[in-house]
Amino acid sequence: MKGLEFFSGKRIFLTGHTGFKGSWLRRILLDAGAEIMGFSLSPREEDLLYALSGDGTGMRDVRGDVRDYEHMQACFSSFQPEIVIHLAAQPIVRESYRDPRGTYETNVMGTVNLMECVRCTSSVRSVLNVTTDKVYLNREWPWGYREDEMLDGYDPYSNSKSCSELVTHSYVASFFEKGPSVSTARAGNVIGGGDFAKDRIIPDCVRAASRGEPIAVRNPYSVRPYQHVLEPLMAYLLIVQRQWEDPVLASWYNVGPGEDSCVTTGELVDLFVKKWGGQARWENLSETNAPHEANFLKLDCSRIRSALSWKPIWGIERAVEETVCWTQVWLQKGDIIEEMDREIEAYLTERG
Repeated sequence: MKGLEFFSGKRIFLTGHTGFKGSWLRRILLDAGAEIMGFSLSPREEDLLYALSGDGTGMRDVRGDVRDYEHMQACFSSFQPEIVIHLAAQPIVRESYRDPRGTYETNVMGTVNLMECVRCTSSVRSVLNVTTDKVYLNREWPWGYREDEMLDGYDPYSNSKSCSELVTHSYVASFFEKGPSVSTARAGNVIGGGDFAKDRIIPDCVRAASRGEPIAVRNPYSVRPYQHVLEPLMAYLLIVQRQWEDPVLASWYNVGPGEDSCVTTGELVDLFVKKWGGQARWENLSETNAPHEANFLKLDCSRIRSALSWKPIWGIERAVEETVCWTQVWLQKGDIIEEMDREIEAYLTERG
């Protein structure tokens, strides 16, 4: 695949490959000719994209829990990966309120276990830990957070990812001075075809619109940096490649959309309704006693733009359009792999 030749034949250990981001990344890497070992729990009920995008065909598909160090280490030993991309997480804010202990076990100790496996595996050259834009102490100010801002997420999910960042920083300082190259990527909210998760706005839109029901929006005024899932995934691969080629480029990177793609949830749903057409509509169901979630959050992506010459390709309107297109193919029982490959190819072509 043009632009991804670097990954052809590379041995890549990918955690969380059964989830939404993981399924898209698996598809990209398979198209690029990579050798992949996926390490993940069994797909959840909402992880339909895993099966729709080909299950574990063409890769080594391992059912494993990142909290199980011995199992993960055995997989590292047998596979001898060159690249490690860590996506596995408990990723939902509301679920972290329901199960804070499980969230910390997965997001913090899972990172410790992964870094320990990296430390004990000499074949590894490049590592990326994917966290979130919610790692920052959010003061809800109108400018974007930079990578040197204080880490202190509020809710158990966000805070556990702040801890995951700190674990990574400690391993880099303590053990990885001579390699491998290790970075973290703090991405904003992603949307795209195949996300069926609970408590996420676009999946909620899809469920309601496909049933002909009004879309319930519980916080229409919160501002988020929304981007199509291919944006951060291609940024992750760029980081992995560039730090392999030049270890000086290993760092902590924000990965977010352009200024015009930081919109309120209400504006995002308006776009969805417009692209969906028909009788799609939404209603404001603001919750007065809902668990705390940030109302305003934006990233400053100057570092990745300057160091790696990265920039977003698809704005928010295009992101919603591609999401609706994927969903219509799914509803019509079309070829999902073909649709994913079309979107990947279109993105790479437009990136140039």
